[in-house]
Amino acid sequence: MVETGAVTVGIVGGTGDLGAGLARRLTRAGFRVVIGSRHESQAQAAADTIKGIGSEAGWSTLQVSGASNLDAATAADIVFVTVPFSAHGVTLEGITDVVQEKVVVDVTVPLVPPKVARVQMPEGGSAGQIAQSILGDNVRVVSAMQNVAAAHLNSEEPIDCDVLVTGNNRDARQWVIDILAAIDMRGFHAGMINNAA
Repeated sequence: MVETGAVTVGIVGGTGDLGAGLARRLTRAGFRVVIGSRHESQAQAAADTIKGIGSEAGWSTLQVSGASNLDAATAADIVFVTVPFSAHGVTLEGITDVVQEKVVVDVTVPLVPPKVARVQMPEGGSAGQIAQSILGDNVRVVSAMQNVAAAHLNSEEPIDCDVLVTGNNRDARQWVIDILAAIDMRGFHAGMINNAA
């Protein structure tokens, strides 16, 4: 079990539908959340929106703020990357120095427009494997949530799905599974990062 109020979660690319929905769920669960964006003003607007939703709904804590992607990654104990695949590599390169020795959860799905209805596996194997390659061995990359739709994250309804969690470090995988449990999702150990989708 994770002590939500003691963990700061950074969401890099947190102003899109997926990142904003994840930020909303994490904030409601009591985590300290820093939403990151290429444009800090957009991140702050997303945080303000979540505060408004939480205030109306009576959430007990509203520890959510906006920042640049770099500042969100710097401030975080654990970083979720929720960017489109087209921005994946450049975004990771921009945060590499500040995520060393941290856990980075890659939620990216390798979709390439215009064929966004089917996954197109990249040469690097998966988005998670590419992230591990870019960030290096001192970063504990975990791949998870590729099967969770943004619409479900942005809903007030419980999410009834299982999440496969891959990564080369078992403790990092377990931490992610505990965080998923705190936001009412069931995570399962699915082995090494080479198993990532």
